Amino acid sequence: MVKEGGTYVKFYDDSDLPIYIQVAEWLENEILRGQFKPDDKMYSQYQLADLFTINPATAGKGLSILLDTDILYKKRGLGMFVTSNARSTILSRRKSEKLSTLVKGIVDEAERLEVPFAELIDMLKREKLNNERGRV
Repeated sequence: MVKEGGTYVKFYDDSDLPIYIQVAEWLENEILRGQFKPDDKMYSQYQLADLFTINPATAGKGLSILLDTDILYKKRGLGMFVTSNARSTILSRRKSEKLSTLVKGIVDEAERLEVPFAELIDMLKREKLNNERGRV
């Protein structure tokens, strides 16, 4: 469990996602939130293990995912650092993988419920406005 913006983040054993993937996604979220900028040093596997009370090998596996997807790069003897294109890489992948899957599910469900396309668009616009108001 780690304190993040006043709330606690916890990795759940009962999650469908393995803990190392949860670690990788949490680190990606930290990059997207601006906590890590290009060329910033990333947490080590031991820091992550201590932060989340997990095995260092599990934390290392999460870091390896980010290394393999060019979100992090390694400096021998110094650690891992955020690549210059990390943010755009994460956004691009999440748009193509996660968002398209979510949109497909929403469209499929709207069709099953016979929700007209215009009404679905209105619902999305309302939700977007609610999110924007919540951030102010």
